[in-house]
Amino acid sequence: MGKNKLAKFANMEGYPHVFQYPFAVLQEKGFEMKGKWNEKFFKNDNPIILELGCGKGEYTVGLAKLYPENNFIGVDIKGARMWSGAKQSLEEELSNVAFLRTHIELLSNFFEEGEISEIWITFPDPQMNKVNRRMTSTRFMKLYAQFLKPEGVIHLKSDSNFMFTYTSEMVALNRLNVLFKTDDLYNSDLVDDILSIKTFYEQQWIARGLNIKYIKFEYSPKEEWLEPEIEIEQDSYRSFGRSNSQILTKRAHE
Repeated sequence: MGKNKLAKFANMEGYPHVFQYPFAVLQEKGFEMKGKWNEKFFKNDNPIILELGCGKGEYTVGLAKLYPENNFIGVDIKGARMWSGAKQSLEEELSNVAFLRTHIELLSNFFEEGEISEIWITFPDPQMNKVNRRMTSTRFMKLYAQFLKPEGVIHLKSDSNFMFTYTSEMVALNRLNVLFKTDDLYNSDLVDDILSIKTFYEQQWIARGLNIKYIKFEYSPKEEWLEPEIEIEQDSYRSFGRSNSQILTKRAHE
């Protein structure tokens, strides 16, 4: 591990709004704030909103600044990236922001049933060959049931036509209520402050002329979730690793 990453991890160990729990510690001691985030950390009764796979935390911080009446928690397993948003929110003294370093599959260890009001999923890996790893798959819908309120809201923002199509089919098949849906967000009729927030990767995709897709739908617990069984054309432009910023930047300016 590079010195820069080690320095960032060391910094975050002292950040009061960053929570890092190794699995072994979680198994042994559990998480003392489960079900008590409002009471013990945020000190208010405002809704709690998660950003899953928050990366650098652009959305977590941006939304927190736009909507101070809500609480926001960015979740990611890669702490070196999360450091950017954690540092910014600390410097700007945003009291409605926290960051949690863990695997998404472990979130039920940190949040009680009905504790979360909304989920944001921003530019996830579409996992075109691994349906169970897609963050809008029925596997994850069942996971979200453990902490998302009934009729809670899920947002997906993506450059991937594959991910957008899959999610739209999953939502339709399971008869979830769509609140907004577009395959070209910045040329849609959505009037919302969220349009002002663009992640690092989103700016790269836009620069390459790719449409940004967005779907917002209500979650509804179900006894049985139906998995779409359709063929979806795979994204042809994802042959390179999405974390390779040098390639992204180069192609963005071609």
